[in-house]
Amino acid sequence: MSTNSSQMPSARELYSLDNPIFCCYVFWATVLVAKMLLMSTLTAVQRFRYKIFPNQEDLFFKNTEVQFNDPHVERVRRAHRNDMENILPYFIMALIYISTNPDATVACNLFRVASVARLVHTLVYAVYPVPQPARVIAFASMQLITFYMAAVVALRTLRFI
Repeated sequence: MSTNSSQMPSARELYSLDNPIFCCYVFWATVLVAKMLLMSTLTAVQRFRYKIFPNQEDLFFKNTEVQFNDPHVERVRRAHRNDMENILPYFIMALIYISTNPDATVACNLFRVASVARLVHTLVYAVYPVPQPARVIAFASMQLITFYMAAVVALRTLRFI
């Protein structure tokens, strides 16, 4: 991106594949979207593995009943809900953060760490549960990054209120 250091790049330049910050965001956002989509598949796998189905028409096996509270299925569903509660606000905040034209190294590392933290969160919560503090660290990593980006945006836009 060729910009004068005293002039802010245009939105077209910021949100272009010519901007390495935006490209990094797009890559890691794609990884997180794929991960969230796979959570639905993981829920289905757990339902079939333990023969737990929430609807009468889904009962594929003989001698099964409608069930809602299986701990294996619910763990995956809670992890998926946690993704929606945390990844979706992160996506929005990261896009707004890009509009502040941050340092490329800092921004890309934030995107990488936040994404890897969410992948780890899923692994230690829904796939292979391990004792705390693994899940808390993974959860807090993205939370802190999202709050950091929000603080940067707030400080850079405070003069306009």
